[in-house]
Amino acid sequence: MAAITVKNLFKIFGKKPEKALPLIEEGKSKDEILNETGNTIAINDASFEVKEKEMFVIMGLSGSGKSTVLRCLNRLIEPTSGTIMIGDEDITKMDKDRLLELRRKHMSMVFQNFGLFPHRTVANNVEYGLEISGMDKDKRKEKAYEALEIVGLKGYEEQKPSELSGGMQQRVGLARALANDPEILLMDEAFSALDPLIRADMQDELLELQAEVHKTVVFITHDLDEALKIGDRIAIMKDGYVVQVGTPEEILTNPANDYVKAFVQNVDRTKVITAQAIMRKAPTVQIPKDGPSVAIRNMEKVGVSTTYVVNENRHLKGIVTIDDAIELKDRDSKDLQEILIKDIEVAGPDTPINALLSKSIQSKYPIAVVDEDSKLLGIVDRATILAELNENGSGESESDKEKFKISST
Repeated sequence: MAAITVKNLFKIFGKKPEKALPLIEEGKSKDEILNETGNTIAINDASFEVKEKEMFVIMGLSGSGKSTVLRCLNRLIEPTSGTIMIGDEDITKMDKDRLLELRRKHMSMVFQNFGLFPHRTVANNVEYGLEISGMDKDKRKEKAYEALEIVGLKGYEEQKPSELSGGMQQRVGLARALANDPEILLMDEAFSALDPLIRADMQDELLELQAEVHKTVVFITHDLDEALKIGDRIAIMKDGYVVQVGTPEEILTNPANDYVKAFVQNVDRTKVITAQAIMRKAPTVQIPKDGPSVAIRNMEKVGVSTTYVVNENRHLKGIVTIDDAIELKDRDSKDLQEILIKDIEVAGPDTPINALLSKSIQSKYPIAVVDEDSKLLGIVDRATILAELNENGSGESESDKEKFKISST
């Protein structure tokens, strides 16, 4: 089940939003409708799903409707029409009591403005929402300390916000949102007010935090690089429309229209396209079942001089070369482990191309792509990486590319 399902969502600001709806159906533009009715179309027939435990990014320029969508998800802004399912409940039909319960127990929000109380300690700020909900003092203090430890602020609990850096203050805001252990975290341009270096650090920390707590996160940004770095999937908005939803890779390699294409044209694809996208099937033999004769036959069949060795669970053990396999066979031995080469370059499926470059320069063999359990998924060879770099035309310096070409010959 999706954590959030949005269908045909509209938000029209103005005195008589019903006047705008037929004009939308006629296909009139946002500006035309504003001129004719005085109503502003903030969200125009938006539909998308957010999966459980997904980092879902909504991005667009100012006025695209992205922050309005976020505020509709918890009804800080009332939708004009459409449905917003939180699990199997339609939030647009909830009464005030149920809506308040949802906000207190299942959803939390992090704003661009830290919104901390200067007279309260860090811990007091974090426990504020729990205090409002009536939680016992000792219990809420315990939860506040736990949340601060999660975001890396252990030891700062009794400091005042003014004694913390901007990045640390934003982490206090994040801890406050996490204190009630929500299922869904809504983040509205949470890092936009931070300096670039601190912002990059906070992005990294959010990814590390998500790997630990596994929340459903909806993150708003106007920064494409931030969206590509954080998002499992990205929704791009323009003039209230959702123009494309996809993974970072899908957005870059298959933009839905000229607007998205213009958005992504200057992005360094080598930082986003991953090993999984360009890997190919690896020639393999299995130990202890296979011996040198099988290895030789397999290499001859596919025209390669090395083959990858896995066990019965396809866990990577190393590689063997054709020369070593022939020598092993001539010695009348059948144990491939005698000639196993274990010192090979490996990468995860999410490793970007720019990180594969240095590995390929150093390696005599194609890079093995393995999952977190060392299961072999595929291989990436030098020619494929070079072709992608040349197609992209960015990301690495000319000297790096030259080194790569030399090492490939």
